Amino acid sequence: MYRTVGEILDELDMQVLGRLLNNCRESDRQVGRELGISGGAVRSRVKKMQEAGVIERFALRVEPPMLGRGLFYIVVTGRDPDEILRQARFVGEPYLVAPCVGGVTVCGIVAEDDVQERIELAKNLMRDVRVLSIFEAGGPEIDPGLTRTDLAIMGELVEDPRRKIEDVARAAGLSTKTVARSIEKLHRSDSVYFTLVYDPTKMGAFIPFAVMAWAQDARAALPGLEAVFSDHFLQAPFIAKNHVVLFMYGGDVFQLDDLTQRARDVPGVGSADLFIPKSILFPPGWIRSVIEDAGRSPTLRLSNRIARVPAQPG
Repeated sequence: MYRTVGEILDELDMQVLGRLLNNCRESDRQVGRELGISGGAVRSRVKKMQEAGVIERFALRVEPPMLGRGLFYIVVTGRDPDEILRQARFVGEPYLVAPCVGGVTVCGIVAEDDVQERIELAKNLMRDVRVLSIFEAGGPEIDPGLTRTDLAIMGELVEDPRRKIEDVARAAGLSTKTVARSIEKLHRSDSVYFTLVYDPTKMGAFIPFAVMAWAQDARAALPGLEAVFSDHFLQAPFIAKNHVVLFMYGGDVFQLDDLTQRARDVPGVGSADLFIPKSILFPPGWIRSVIEDAGRSPTLRLSNRIARVPAQPG
C-alpha cells in the first residue's frame, strides 16, 4: 500500500526536526555533525519534510516582553478556533494559536498595556465560552538593550529567519559584520527563537504533544522535569509564570498518558495537563507592528514598563 512521506518519518527525522525547532539557523553541516550524519543527508531529510508538509515554514518567535509587551494565555473549550481568535483580537494581538484534540484551544495574547486589565476584558468578552484557564505569562522585567539596528534586522528575519547574512545586510543597508553581531546577540537571548512551524497531523507514527505542568516554583521544578523527559523533548521547554510547558513526542496515546502522569510525580509539580495540538500557529503580525511603531518614535520606547533605550546608530 502506498504510504505518504509523513507516514515514513523515522527517529532521525524527528531529531533533525528538533534541532531546527531550537535553532533553524544552524547549517545542515552543523546539524549533521551533532547527529552523526552528513550535511547532505540533513538537507535531504529537511526537503522531504517540507514536501510532505511536516515543516510548514521557518519562523522567528519572540517572547513579547523582549519587545516591551505583556503576554497571557487563555485555554478554552467548546468553540470554533476561528471564533475564539476573532474574539481574542478585541483584547490584543495573537501570539500563539493551538487548536487541540478534544475541542480545546490554547491562545496566547500580546498585551500592549496592563495585562491584568486585558485579562479581565477577555473574561468579559468570553462569557459564552468555557474558559479552562487564563493566566499571565509573568516573569522578570526585561531590559532588552535593543537598538534600532537590532529591530531592523529582526524585521528582515520575520518572514524568513534562515536568510543569509549577506542578504539581510543588503536589504537593511548594513554591513555583514553588523548583521552577524546583531544575530548572535539575538540568539544569545532567552527570548528570541529561530525556529519553525510544523503540522502535527502529518507526522505519521509520531504524535507531538505538550504537557503543561503547574508548580509553585516553576524554575525550581524545571530541572526535575528535564531529567525525566529530556529523551522525549521535541523542543526546549519554556516557563510561563507558574507553568512549565514541555513540548514532546511519543509513539501512541498510551505513552502520552503515561508521560503526563510521570510529570505529575516530579517533585514540586502540583498538576499536569496533556494537550495534543492539531495545528500550531505563531502569527508574526504583532512583531511587525512593534517594529513599525518603534521606527516612528524619536526614542526607542518599547514599553511603559521598560526604561527608554536611546536610539543607537547601526
